[in-house]
Amino acid sequence: MSRWSLVTWKRDGRSLRRALPTLTVLAALLTTSAGVAAGAAGAVERDVLGSGGLTQIELSSFEGEASVRPLTTSALREAAHLPGVRRVAADYPSTLYAADDGTYDLTSRTLTPGDDLPVVKGRLPAELGPGEVALPATAQGTDFTPFLGRTMDFGYTKATGAGSGTTDVIALEITALYDPSWQADGPGTAYLAEDTAALLAAARAGQEPEDFRDKEGAQSAVVVVGHQKEVARVTTALQAEGFSAAPVADRVRHLPGLFGAADLAMRAGVFVLALVAAGLGAVRAADSARVRLGQFAILRILGSGRSELRRILLGEAALSGGVAGAVGAVVGTGLSLALARPLSDVLGLRITLADSVPGAAWVLAVLTLPVVGLAAGTLLGSREVLRRDPYLTARAHSG
Repeated sequence: MSRWSLVTWKRDGRSLRRALPTLTVLAALLTTSAGVAAGAAGAVERDVLGSGGLTQIELSSFEGEASVRPLTTSALREAAHLPGVRRVAADYPSTLYAADDGTYDLTSRTLTPGDDLPVVKGRLPAELGPGEVALPATAQGTDFTPFLGRTMDFGYTKATGAGSGTTDVIALEITALYDPSWQADGPGTAYLAEDTAALLAAARAGQEPEDFRDKEGAQSAVVVVGHQKEVARVTTALQAEGFSAAPVADRVRHLPGLFGAADLAMRAGVFVLALVAAGLGAVRAADSARVRLGQFAILRILGSGRSELRRILLGEAALSGGVAGAVGAVVGTGLSLALARPLSDVLGLRITLADSVPGAAWVLAVLTLPVVGLAAGTLLGSREVLRRDPYLTARAHSG
């Protein structure tokens, strides 16, 4: 870097310092995206994959408009008998609501191995018993804490015909309460044993549980295999039998929704930042050299060569890119940390501050890309201007 670069960069408003605002904003956006994606990945690895998601396969009874195999009793039994499969847990959604006091209306689902509830009170066994339920600590204005460990009556719908039905009551023991901010299946979800969930879903359809499971089937199911290495083989076997099957690890690692957008923005941002830095370098360097032709011509006459002038511009580019990268990295990291709590509340994933710190590789990219891009653009943008004859330029500016 030329010794004049710092002087011209600080004192001359026509220097490459003008590229700072744009590069800083881009660097901050890239860092924020990297932090959000890192937070998602950390939460997924800890709460989903770390709790058994690496050995789980998800089955669905629908796949867009395509026809897939329904998850009936016989189909699930066939899946359970495949080599390497340890357990199949089917999900039968329905509804539980207040039988006496309260106005809550809870979605009921099977507690499957893929559900890692953040229990705040009580105990949560690996499999709930037929008369047990796990509830959010609070839901729709009702505090379930006083009822923990007690048997409570819940209402459910029992269809009696087309568009008609009655209310029936089921007694369930509340064995565990989980953090209501965890909303992987939506707010206010009650988790039940598979048989209990099937009973409620069948009653809602006006059928006996056995008939419902044989004919209608489950909405989804989780297949647990013995080891991670068996996931690919079992998934292929399930798909060959007509099931809509996908490894849980693949699904969560693709980071759908907002996190998928953050991951895409992070990767696209690398190219955008590099291209914009190079483009700014080319345009700003040409403009900067052009408006300072008189100064550069005098320096040339006093003995400075084109290489010295080029070093001045490169020094300004390095300073501008370095400051933009550093400020952008700090601001972007702060934004990603600030977003950790709101995103946790909205998406039901426990994202910690440590999760939201961008990875070292992305921070390095944010720090170096503005410098490299701006310097490359400067070399290209200043070539034509610096080739001009200094004596003719000085004479033109003196007149």
